[in-house]
Amino acid sequence: MVKTKHLENQSVIANIDWLSIFLYAALVLFGWMNIYSASLPLETTSIFDLSQTYGKQILFIIISVPVIVVILSLDAKVYEKYAIIFYIIGIILLLGLFVFGKSIKGQTNWYQFGGISLQPSEFVKISTSLLLAKYISENQAPFATLKEQAIAMGIFFLPVFFIMLQPDTGSAMIFMIFFLVLYREGFPAWYLWTGFITILLFVFALLINPIILIIIILLGCILHFVYNKSIHRNPIVYGILALIMSGFVFSVDYVFDNVLEPHQKDRINVLFGNEVDLKKEGYNLNQSMIAIGSGGLTGKGFLEGTQTKGGFVPEQHTDYIFTTVGEEWGFAGTILVVAAFVTLILRIVYLAEKQKNTFARVYGYCVAAILFTHFAVNVSMLIGIFPTIGVPLPFFSYGGSSLIAFTLLLFIFLKLDANKVNEW
Repeated sequence: MVKTKHLENQSVIANIDWLSIFLYAALVLFGWMNIYSASLPLETTSIFDLSQTYGKQILFIIISVPVIVVILSLDAKVYEKYAIIFYIIGIILLLGLFVFGKSIKGQTNWYQFGGISLQPSEFVKISTSLLLAKYISENQAPFATLKEQAIAMGIFFLPVFFIMLQPDTGSAMIFMIFFLVLYREGFPAWYLWTGFITILLFVFALLINPIILIIIILLGCILHFVYNKSIHRNPIVYGILALIMSGFVFSVDYVFDNVLEPHQKDRINVLFGNEVDLKKEGYNLNQSMIAIGSGGLTGKGFLEGTQTKGGFVPEQHTDYIFTTVGEEWGFAGTILVVAAFVTLILRIVYLAEKQKNTFARVYGYCVAAILFTHFAVNVSMLIGIFPTIGVPLPFFSYGGSSLIAFTLLLFIFLKLDANKVNEW
């Protein structure tokens, strides 16, 4: 038994994807360098000073090492076998926030024990990915009926429900990317189209006169009915769809004015370039754009960012850490960071495609989808093409929950991938 375990560990070391590990290490290290720059006090202290943000991040990085060792040492079957247990624990942690959680800026999404904080929603993404992969792998036709489709969606909508009650819109939104994973596994495409069209209609209804938008909708339905001969065309269905979309368009103003919170409306107004106070709701984005733009081609140099040193960008070591890259490392630095993220995500997709096991494949897609969404949303909100919603940059932003959760997310898949040479 001991000999078998030793051979299995040797197999993991020999077959683990070292390119992914290298990219992970590079992003973590470079992320820490930017956290160090963004949080360095006037009087320099030791990099291990736990009273400083960069010192705490060093501690989180050190903790990540034994976490990785444990993940790679466990039998790969553990993650599939106990997926439902991990999921239940995650849901319990979310529910516990309403009793034991600490409210920060109106959100109750953290546990705090002394100086230690824990954000359960970061870890629930992992358990949700595991259970979704298990459900799909155990069903030959997981989406054949509405009941099975509802079960698949319920797996990630349940945590979304509790996260929205905190409320934490940013974290809840990340879970919607699971629709893309389901689609890859055969989920009906109309779910994706419905979501995509709903978002477009909401955006256009805020930008275009409702009457004009409804005319465009009617023309689109007519053209689709006349020219799309690949499906059975029922004029009644088209009429009902046109009425639903028109009703939705007229409801957008009401939702915007009466349902959305003031800070949510401010973020949308900032995104659309509506008149905003640059000293209030428009401040974060304006300072972010200034910092990134001031870096030029090669940047001002490590520790030389004036916006960074002046503390003009709020939360720069967390959600806005990419602004430090733009200012101190310039366009060249931002391209390298983007290239590293894109390479890692594409590498995960490539490895997922090679899996012999459905569970490992689906989980790999979940990992790639979550990392892509965090990366794309974080960078997009800093350059003004997405509302600011508080989404950290994986492996880069400050935070123990974020770093350890993303480490778990990635290395569980690398363990599954390294184990594909063995029979499941």
